[in-house]
Amino acid sequence: MNQTIFNLLTEQVATWETARNNYAALSGVQVKELNVNGIPYKVQFNPARIVSSGAKVDAKSIQERKCFLCPANLPPVQKGIPFGGHYNILVNPFPIFPRHLTIPEMEHVDQRIACRFGDMLELAQALSDYTIFYNGPKCGASAPDHAHFQAGNKGFMPIEKDWRGQIAGKIADYGQAALWYLNDAPRATLVIESASKSDAAALFDIIYRSLDVKPGEDEPMMNVLAQYEADRWIVFVFPRAKHRPACYTAEGEARLLSSPASVDLGGVFITPVEKDFLKITAEDVAQILSEVCLSADDFHRIRQQIKEQI
Repeated sequence: MNQTIFNLLTEQVATWETARNNYAALSGVQVKELNVNGIPYKVQFNPARIVSSGAKVDAKSIQERKCFLCPANLPPVQKGIPFGGHYNILVNPFPIFPRHLTIPEMEHVDQRIACRFGDMLELAQALSDYTIFYNGPKCGASAPDHAHFQAGNKGFMPIEKDWRGQIAGKIADYGQAALWYLNDAPRATLVIESASKSDAAALFDIIYRSLDVKPGEDEPMMNVLAQYEADRWIVFVFPRAKHRPACYTAEGEARLLSSPASVDLGGVFITPVEKDFLKITAEDVAQILSEVCLSADDFHRIRQQIKEQI
């Protein structure tokens, strides 16, 4: 599957001007490194991502636009690879990663994770060169009305190689799986490590049922990363408290266009506006994370609720 996807990327970059231009532009993307309370983060200046960071995801805006993930609305030049009978693996034309995929459901159904977490694990196993990620409907998804995953080549996000050194403790063992939590505040991170797909899925279900669901919402706010390596799955779950930080809608110099999603929480903050890239500091990143992630007290409470269910 990895080779088939590589062939698709090669073909799409050759034949699709938008994709070709944006992948070529990645080579000139500016990156800077920040240390946030001892945790390494990168900041990427990526103007093409304004499409996602600036996406209007209110109900009225969604209703008034065509869904860009529905097969009928894809550009004629965009090709896909079927997966699992009901997904379509597509090249993302607005990349963050050198190899960036979008994996939508064929049908137009709402973005939800509970019924698709098993699919996410299967994707991670089949696309072993990639990390699969899920953005909740109010956690960075620019198409909250159409179920989809994304994928990017492994090793891009700092958390992938650094997480073991950030372990604060083990919450529980569960069959062939373990659930850890990290010492990485103001981010709040749970990590499932499992040699069994069913045990990983059961642990995720316990996490899901332990998280709060805000009034009027259908699922807990979260971002999820999943990868498969050395015959085991590693899944990062980032419970969320808020969609966008205050700086997103602030006026004047206080404004910073940051709409954190899975990649940001994985350690690569995306800034589509150059002045934001130039001015953003470790303190800004810490403030954004403290607003959108669970507080230390809430994270402790959630961990206790998880223990009680196991």
